[in-house]
Amino acid sequence: MPQLANHLERFLLAAILFVLVWLPLPLGSNREWAVGLFALLMGGLGGVWAIGQLRGGAAQGSRNKTLRAALPLLALLLLSQAWVAVQWLAGLSVDNGATLQYLVLGLAYCLLFLLVVSLFHTRKRLSLLLGTLVVSGTLQAFFGAFMTLSGVEWLLAGPKTSYVGDATGTFVNRNHLAGYLEMTLACGIGLLLALRDGRPFSWVNFLELLMGPKARLRLALVVMVIALVMTHSRMGNSAFFASLLLVGGLFVLLEKEHRLRNSLIIASIILIDVLVISQYFGLEKLKDRVLNTRLNDVVVNGEVVQQANEIRDDVFSYAIPLLQERPLVGQGAGSFEAVFPKYPGEDIRLHFDHAHNDYLQFAIEFGLLGSLPLAVFILLALWYALRAQWRRESVYRSGVGFGAGMGIIALLIHSSTDFNLQIPANAATLVVLCAIAVLAGSHSNPRQRKERA
Repeated sequence: MPQLANHLERFLLAAILFVLVWLPLPLGSNREWAVGLFALLMGGLGGVWAIGQLRGGAAQGSRNKTLRAALPLLALLLLSQAWVAVQWLAGLSVDNGATLQYLVLGLAYCLLFLLVVSLFHTRKRLSLLLGTLVVSGTLQAFFGAFMTLSGVEWLLAGPKTSYVGDATGTFVNRNHLAGYLEMTLACGIGLLLALRDGRPFSWVNFLELLMGPKARLRLALVVMVIALVMTHSRMGNSAFFASLLLVGGLFVLLEKEHRLRNSLIIASIILIDVLVISQYFGLEKLKDRVLNTRLNDVVVNGEVVQQANEIRDDVFSYAIPLLQERPLVGQGAGSFEAVFPKYPGEDIRLHFDHAHNDYLQFAIEFGLLGSLPLAVFILLALWYALRAQWRRESVYRSGVGFGAGMGIIALLIHSSTDFNLQIPANAATLVVLCAIAVLAGSHSNPRQRKERA
């Protein structure tokens, strides 16, 4: 029986890693068939996991420790889905079909969180999870940059019809590739810091840095930074570097023993990648986009000389009445596209299926009753990440906590002007980051226990 449970566990490990790499490929899984496939996969894997638990898998002690630590977050995530179920069953939603789809998707996220926390409870497995996310981000970055530089401009299964000249990877929107790279870059930086050591400088160590696994990881970070700049996403780049400076500054201040070395690692990411490498891959175009942003028309002597080229702030203002209508119960999960068209003025000439502000959209759709548990879920995960980062007795735990905290903060910043959390691939990756935040402080290290024995 235990042997069967071990085989099931290995299968689940491989399957979860496959799902994480697969999710961004079909246009960020932002299609109904991809959402259905994701939900079906998570339901099936959840059933296999339940069978394994009944059979009594190995390493129950360490798994139970991580599950206990993750229980408050899982309860909050389930509480939000319970409210979505109430919206659907009680007819509170303006768009019952969309609400049902969001309910199924939300339950899939809950299962993903549970499986990641349960399965990746050892240091070796946690490193494998982080490494897989880094590989997935690097593949997305390489594909997006190659398509843009080559002039081919294809998505995975067909030519691009929008954002030509910008790196999008297998996503439709450049901002969603940027959001995905923010998180995978954070995982890579966290893994780099987790694998650092306190050995003094020597030429042997220097050669290991150039030719060993850390050098390959460093190269992956370079590729992802290049692609991030090539997305020309203003908030995506701003969110990444703001989170790096914020979490990195806190990290350097807290760890006094290796302050110089840690400062050099973080400074190299900022200075070498941005000021040297990215200068040749679209940094100037990104700067021009930022400087040429116009939120309002430029009027001279009563005539419009230049029209506004950014209307997302107008969408925000027109969407506020939706929030005021039903602030407590919400319009219904996934209903923004159905209810927004009756509010915008004549200056909104495009179709908006999302609010381009995740906070506003969740408040409108879920109401206070549904969005508050989600907010507490994210903040509690961030607390777990920062608490692991403060654990100076473990280099590995503090590094993983750094990566999880940085990724969460980056997407929180980016969500103020975009809808990354409405894209299943990015929302699922954020859920995994929250699970990693829990695992950073509660995972086990069997090798360390053997050495002590």
